[in-house]
Amino acid sequence: MIYDALIVGGSFAGLSAAMQLARARRRVLLIDAGQPRNRFAAHSHGFLGQDGKSPQAIVQVARDQLAHYPTVSFLDGQAVNASAQAGTLRITMAGGQTVQGQRLILATGLRDALPALPGLQERWGKTVLHCPYCHGYEVAGSPLGVMAAHPLSAHQAMLLPDWGPTTYFTQGEFEPDDEQAAVLQKRGVRIERSPIVELMGTAPSLDAVKLADGRRMAIHALFVAARTHMASPLAMQLGCAFNEGPLGPVIHVDEFRQTSVPNVYAAGDAAIPMSNATLASASGVMAGVCVHRSLVMA
Repeated sequence: MIYDALIVGGSFAGLSAAMQLARARRRVLLIDAGQPRNRFAAHSHGFLGQDGKSPQAIVQVARDQLAHYPTVSFLDGQAVNASAQAGTLRITMAGGQTVQGQRLILATGLRDALPALPGLQERWGKTVLHCPYCHGYEVAGSPLGVMAAHPLSAHQAMLLPDWGPTTYFTQGEFEPDDEQAAVLQKRGVRIERSPIVELMGTAPSLDAVKLADGRRMAIHALFVAARTHMASPLAMQLGCAFNEGPLGPVIHVDEFRQTSVPNVYAAGDAAIPMSNATLASASGVMAGVCVHRSLVMA
């Protein structure tokens, strides 16, 4: 069987794309490995109508709704290879199964590469966070820190005082320039140049950070702009072009979510420079609609 569309990635972007195609009565196969980027967070925030629900619960409701559409099928597992042959897209699964579609939507997401500091991973998504818009409200009023891991970390520190008293840890590597320093000072951000070497407290809680010079500072939530990488090799295997995003590469798409490879579309974190549940879902909607229109016009 050749599906109208294959969608790889079953989180907010992939599910949103599938819904548009399902409602257009197209044959859709949604492939999902069950490893979404947001699996470390207990709750999703800022997503209209879903605020405070767990990402897993939102996904399950969406899957249940999609299951009512007779043209939608699900395939749970890891997609390990993608290829294009004579206008048909082919996906190979880890177990060797192959599936084919006229169109392919990559909603494969990103992988966060945290700095090599003990204690970060077990607190990721709880008290070590990436986005103040997603998690800032829940830690507001407590002492907050930004551990620099990227030149954009200073910008993150400029935003954070709206949620609580903020310290910017340069880690001895990401010193703010004069303009950034002036804004940080105006915003009341403390600049700390002694690197964080240890997180204190019983994970996932965070009580304080220990600095290289032996001092301890009370910090209850630490924001880190982690470097990002493609969570799946499929876009690279297909030869898709990439753009350099703020924290790592993202798949290049045009205004119709079309990649540089014919009949291949991309949505969600893997193809948008700003990570956000609402933006991921919206890009999935656009991808689904544009894939349907491409099928009609073909």
